[in-house]
Amino acid sequence: MQHALFIDNSSWLKNYANGSLGFILADAGYDVWMGNSRGNIWSRKHKTLPVTEEEYWAFSFDEMAKYDLPSIIDFIVNKTGQEKLYFVGHSLGTTIGFAAFSTMPEVARRIKMNFALSPVVSFKYPKGIFTSFFLLPSSAIKKLFGTKGVFLADQSEKPAFVTICNNKILRVLCREVMDLWAGFIRNNLNMSRMDVYMSHSPTGSSIQNILHIKQLYRSDEFRAYDWGSEAENMRHYNQSRPPLYDLTAMTVPTAIWVGGNDVLVTIQDVARILPQIRNLHYFQLLPDWNHVDFIWGLDAPERVYSKILDLMKTCP
Repeated sequence: MQHALFIDNSSWLKNYANGSLGFILADAGYDVWMGNSRGNIWSRKHKTLPVTEEEYWAFSFDEMAKYDLPSIIDFIVNKTGQEKLYFVGHSLGTTIGFAAFSTMPEVARRIKMNFALSPVVSFKYPKGIFTSFFLLPSSAIKKLFGTKGVFLADQSEKPAFVTICNNKILRVLCREVMDLWAGFIRNNLNMSRMDVYMSHSPTGSSIQNILHIKQLYRSDEFRAYDWGSEAENMRHYNQSRPPLYDLTAMTVPTAIWVGGNDVLVTIQDVARILPQIRNLHYFQLLPDWNHVDFIWGLDAPERVYSKILDLMKTCP
């Protein structure tokens, strides 16, 4: 299970046991493994580089797809003896999966089915107010946030924010913020758990990862990170342009869900990628869902998680 940007793997466990996909899969008898994307608070160790070095932060979801996900899969296979795994991604977690499975057949062969919740591949038509941030020049983003990591708060810096979200009156502010970046929140969240939802957010990433997402914004193509010059791209890829993530080359059986009220991942963007997925086993539009309903929605177990379990049984 691979989480979205600026959160961690606890996002799969934030509701009660009968409402969290991680617990539901475990209760159904599955061995559940949850990745932490590099740069978040639980994934910042390096063999040689300290986090204070700019070189440490020279990564995006490209490296997560090329190196991290294959290593995670190898680790799980070695520990469990299972030759094939199911992959569940949410938001940027799906991006990592699609990039890996479309470019590395040896990784794709290890995946029984790819479950993509609100997939970020095409990012041409987002409607959220915060996505206007990507209109800023890269130089302005670097000037604002530096060239290393962003939102790197540790756990000791969270209590004030969590206290606000736990207050019955003030927690509406937390919901309003979530409305702006995820889509209108109808009565599908347990508001008494708003402090739990926000307790591990934001949890950090690299500026380069943000710039890579910016390169997807309003673009027609899904490519690896553009290093900014033909010379640098030649040095990293041995070609002048970043490699294309060719979804038509991906053979992994795939199931996709998208929310009609999601302002980050819109139905227009998902419609652009559906024809490219050769082995699409299942697709569902949830007209009233926003971006976080996929992980925290009160009706997620009956509307999505039950179908994931059914598909796992039909694709053992």
